[in-house]
Amino acid sequence: MKEVKVARTAGFCFGVKRAVEKAYEVAAEKQGPVYTYGPIIHNEEVVSDLEKLGVRVLETEDELRGLKKGTVIIRSHGVPEYIYKLLQEKGLECIDVTCPFVLKIHRIVERESKAGRHIVIIGNPDHPEVAGIQGWCHGPSTVISTKEEARDFLSEEHEKVCIVSQTTFNYNNFQEIVEILNEKRYDRLVLNTICNATQDRQREAEEIAKQVDAMIVVGGRHSSNTQKLYEICKKECRNTYYIQTLADLDSERFRSVQCIGITAGASTPNKIIEEVSKHVRIKF
Repeated sequence: MKEVKVARTAGFCFGVKRAVEKAYEVAAEKQGPVYTYGPIIHNEEVVSDLEKLGVRVLETEDELRGLKKGTVIIRSHGVPEYIYKLLQEKGLECIDVTCPFVLKIHRIVERESKAGRHIVIIGNPDHPEVAGIQGWCHGPSTVISTKEEARDFLSEEHEKVCIVSQTTFNYNNFQEIVEILNEKRYDRLVLNTICNATQDRQREAEEIAKQVDAMIVVGGRHSSNTQKLYEICKKECRNTYYIQTLADLDSERFRSVQCIGITAGASTPNKIIEEVSKHVRIKF
């Protein structure tokens, strides 16, 4: 029997759990068409299940603009300020399940940009959460994802800067980027807005990866926080594997290992984590 270590922090975080539960609730209650602006979470299993219940995903802003009626759910990643105005203008019902931690960042960048600060968002420029945060800036903003980009930013002239982070960004990378930005003596306000659940999940994944022969990271292929977990685990354990569901698990890879670790992203349902954990314990 192999030893299996499953992270206690694996699976839905507070914001994702709240958003998914609300989406199912709305699907059961509403008579008219129901939409989510973008996938409710970055997990294809959940999105597919909601589609079976009649919840359609609006992939683009053009699709949103083309709606005549219906209920639109704003997902946990949040949206730019103008999207709320658009929904109001079109007379569409809006159900907002933006994560409270993300909403807090919206308020910060709105306030500080109006006060004249250049907003620096440390995160993935292609992530919807980051796009939403930028959409609340009333002035110039810059997204920085690497140390190289941070050094490039130092060469520009900025008197007042407010630095925030995508909630699911790698905490160690955030610290390194902030240290670079601190090299310049300008009026800066640094706010670590990585949520506590993300930091706890990353720390636990790192510790487990140090103790095992192989690591399994479970999550959607488009999940930013799951990708960060994979990178953290891979650094500590060479035999780290990224899967979406049990169907992706190559059992042959684990025949010769004695201790296996399992963690999962914030958008991974507990059912999938349990399936993977049970399979590893029984089959290996």
